[in-house]
This record gives sequence, structure tokens and C-alpha cells, in this order.
Amino acid sequence: MEYTFENKEYRDMYRHTTSHILAQAVKRLYPETKLAIGPAIADGFYYDFDSEVTFTPEVLEKIEAEMRAICKEKIKLERFELPRAEALELMKDEPYKVELINDLPEDAIISFYKQGDFTDLCAGPHLDSTGRVKGNAIKLTSCTGAYWRGDSSRKMLQRVYGTCFPKKEELDAYLTRIEEAKKRDHRKIGKDLGLFLLMDEGPGFPFFLPKGMVLRNALIDYWREVHKKYGYVEVSSPMILNRQLWERSGHWSHYKENMYTTVIDDEDFAIKPMNCPGGMLVYASEPHSYRDLPLRCGELGLVHRHELSGALHGLFRVRCFTQDDAHIFMTRDQMKEEITNTVKLFDEVYNLFGLKYEIELSTMPEDHIGTIEEWEENQNILKDAITAMGKSYIINEGDGAFYGPKLDFHIEDCLGRTWQCGTIQLDSQLPERFELEYTGADGEKHRPVMIHRVVFGSIERFIGVITEHFAGAFPLWLAPVQVKVIPITDRTKDYAQDLADKLNAEGFRVETDFRNEKLGYKLREAQTNKIPYMIVVGDKEAEDGTISLRKRMVGDQGTMNFDEFMEMIRTERDTRSC
Repeated sequence: MEYTFENKEYRDMYRHTTSHILAQAVKRLYPETKLAIGPAIADGFYYDFDSEVTFTPEVLEKIEAEMRAICKEKIKLERFELPRAEALELMKDEPYKVELINDLPEDAIISFYKQGDFTDLCAGPHLDSTGRVKGNAIKLTSCTGAYWRGDSSRKMLQRVYGTCFPKKEELDAYLTRIEEAKKRDHRKIGKDLGLFLLMDEGPGFPFFLPKGMVLRNALIDYWREVHKKYGYVEVSSPMILNRQLWERSGHWSHYKENMYTTVIDDEDFAIKPMNCPGGMLVYASEPHSYRDLPLRCGELGLVHRHELSGALHGLFRVRCFTQDDAHIFMTRDQMKEEITNTVKLFDEVYNLFGLKYEIELSTMPEDHIGTIEEWEENQNILKDAITAMGKSYIINEGDGAFYGPKLDFHIEDCLGRTWQCGTIQLDSQLPERFELEYTGADGEKHRPVMIHRVVFGSIERFIGVITEHFAGAFPLWLAPVQVKVIPITDRTKDYAQDLADKLNAEGFRVETDFRNEKLGYKLREAQTNKIPYMIVVGDKEAEDGTISLRKRMVGDQGTMNFDEFMEMIRTERDTRSC
């Protein structure tokens, strides 16, 4: 193993060891605390505790200090195994550990890790000493409530989150990024800029305001433009379809717990959680020849999924969203080329926004339909297509859709955070279930293969991602208000209005500010509202037919001819410069 933080296996081992140091520190300070679980996670670790002590920020500081002391003690970590009866005796005062032991298979190896006066039930692996962890690069970041084993009927525990790094400089850099991320929180920016609302009357069902709709529609216009370029047609399928359809697709048995259902005329119906079955019906509605394929059908479909209330998070996790879906129907010998073309489309879209990405190949889950041979063949086709393009990928074992393997595209924003947006899912199962056909060159009937894919993931989620990526300072083509025109005096209102009218006639989104407020106040407000350009006009500008231009986050750009300004922003808008 490479013992660096770039190696995920070592990084997880390091952070898992730190979670044990956290648990040892808590038991030293508050011995009556009962231990639950403490894994490594993407940005650090957590541990769940059942304690009469409330872990306030002040308490977390004490625990942090004790953790640093444990690191300095350089306590050796030792793994050992016990038979079930002895394991239960050892953990008899830890009810959550006892439950975990009892849930293990009869033939399971029950292993523990001991570090000095502290022993924990754990499969490991761990570092060999607490001294390997740098105490001055540990930070406990928060404490939240968490139901034991995620079950809302069980006891609420205290979950202490933390992070750690091999060097304090790396911790400091991470904490700086976290603070910057808080400033970029799309929920706050969305409210401040009047883009969208999340309201108690509809938890998980976002409201889009007029300016948010401008942003949303600009994204959709671009989506339609790029899909037309790549040979897609657009369709729309109903939001509610009957139970028989969902049984046929497999969703009723594999996905029903996430679906909203209703009864119409004594018949079960479901609100669609995805667009795929409707896409099947669209294809099956008329006969097809091999000459029609590949057939690329895009759909901006509103879908609903039942998410637990605790999982909801702004626009990132909602119960109602618009999937920028597409279903590609093709022959088997067209599969590799269509995967390649889809990745090229993804490249074009993500590059426009300045978003890098990594690809993850998710393989066959336990709960799947179709044969192992079909799965392996489709997985290999995905691998070959990506490799031929010179792109790398990582394997995510067992996380494919129930009907096929998939490529997930994890995009990276300007803070280095990753978001799962695009996906390409290869499917031989639904065409079989829906008995889809095309007539081949041989005159015989054949079964098409299909790709399910999204590029934004959902319109809502992608808006959340780019809101944080740009910190609300959207590029000109996306900005809800592109230009603000501000007259200095009442004498120049007519000139300011004339400029605004000319901008409106060119399709720009423009506002005027004729309020009786000081110029500095108006400019600061326009900056706060992230408006890309501010035009200030006084008597001299009105007389010369010029403008005084200010640019967002840059400042005064001096005086320029209005026609030159118009040409400049026309180019910036039409090229979608970011």
C-alpha cells in the first residue's frame, strides 16, 4: 500500500483510526457514554454516541484536546478475535455493540481493536499507533442528531463529525474551503438573489421565482440547442401511469418504496419517479427499421421520488425535479459509438461551465434483472468505449441500476468538491420487458438495446451546483439581470431609459434604477445582486452619447461608446462565455 493521503485506502485507514481516537477520548472524559459506530467518510469521520452529556462546541473543544493527548501517547493498536460468547461478555456494557454482534452471521469472525485502556468492536483496518495521527491536524467540525441505524423509531444519538490530515497546513486549507463553501451555499444565495424558495408547505418541492425561472429557462434553452446539434428529438410522457406499466418495467417491485401512488377509477397508478417506461411506450407506438436507429429521444420530464425528510438538502436532494433525460434506442453494433457520442456531448456541456469530472463505472447489484452474461458484456462495452477515448474510470462495485451497468460522471467545482450529475446507463432489460422491436436489414425482427442518460442530472440539482460554483455570479448568458442602467440625475432619466430600451430590443435582460438614492448605494446593491454590468449615465454621457461602465467584481471600466458596449456583450452572450 502507498502510505499517502492520495491513496484512498490509506486515507480511510487514517481517518478510521482517528474515529477510534475520538471514541477513546469521549470514554475517558465521559465514561458513562455508550458507543455506537464510527466510520471514515468522504471528508473525514464521525462517531455516534449515546450520552447524557450534550456535545456543545465547548465540549467538543475538550474532546479535541484529549484526542491530541492520545496521539502524543503513541498508543499501539492491537487487533484480536473472540468467539461470540466471549465477544458478548466483553461488550456487555455497550448495548449497541452487543446488538451489532448479535446481528453477525454465526460463522462471522468477531474482531476487536485495543488501544491502551480502550477496546472497540471493529473489522479494521487501522494504523499501528495513535502516534501516526497528527494531533494538531484534527478538527471536530459539528455534532448532529442521528437515529441509531438510520431508523426513526430508534433512539436519537449524537453524531460527532470531524476531519483530519497528515499536516496542519492541509487541515487549515480544508477549513478555509469549508468556510468558502458556506458563503456559496446555494440555499442562501438562492434566497438572497430571489431565485427559488424552499418552504415548509412543500418540503422537498422547490418554488422557482421569476429570476430563478430566467436562469432555469436559459439552461433549458442551451440543453435543447446542444441536443439538437447531437441529433436528438424531444418527447414528453405523462406524469401519472398505471400500475401495470410499472410492474412491467420492474419499478413496482424494485422501486415502489420511493414512488408516490394514487388510485384512479379503482385502479392503482403511480406518479413517475423516472421517465424510462414512458419512453418505452413512445418507441413502441410505431414500427421501426434498422434505418431509424439510433433513435435519440430527449425528455425534460418532471419526476417525483419519496425521499426521507432527513435526506432533503436544498436543490441537491428534493422530492420533485426535472430530469434532463434521454433514451437512445440502437442496434448492438451501434452501442460503442453511441456511448462515445454521449460522452462527447457531456464534454461539451461540462467544459462550457468550467467543470472537470471523473468517471465511475457501477457494476451489477445484488437486486438485478437479466443474466450475469448480459451484465458482463454490457460492462465490457462501457469500459471499452471509455478506454478508447483515452479516459480513465474507477469501479464502484455493485452500484449499478437494477436493469444495467452505468457510468456516473462526478463533476468538480471551483472548490474541488464533487457532485454526481451525468450518468450513462446501458440497458438490455427494459427493451426485452416491453418487447421492443425493429426490422433488421435481413427483414427479421430484432430487439434494440438502449441507453438511459442525463447530463445535468436534474435541472434543479444542476442549478444548485452552478450557483455554488459561480457563487451566484453567473456568466452573462445565465444571469437573470444582465445590465443595470443607473442615471445620476433626473435630467438623464430619458437617456437611461433609451439605453435600456435598446438593450431590451436586442434581447438583453435589463433593469433601470430611477430611485432617489445615492449612486454609491445603487452600485453596491447591484454588486450584491451579482449583476454583470452597470451602466452609469450623467449629463456628460447623455451629451456625448456614451456610457460610464462598471463591471461586476472588477469595478470602473471608464467611458465607452454605447454601440461598442452592445457589440461586446452581444459576443459575450452569444458565445456563452463563462
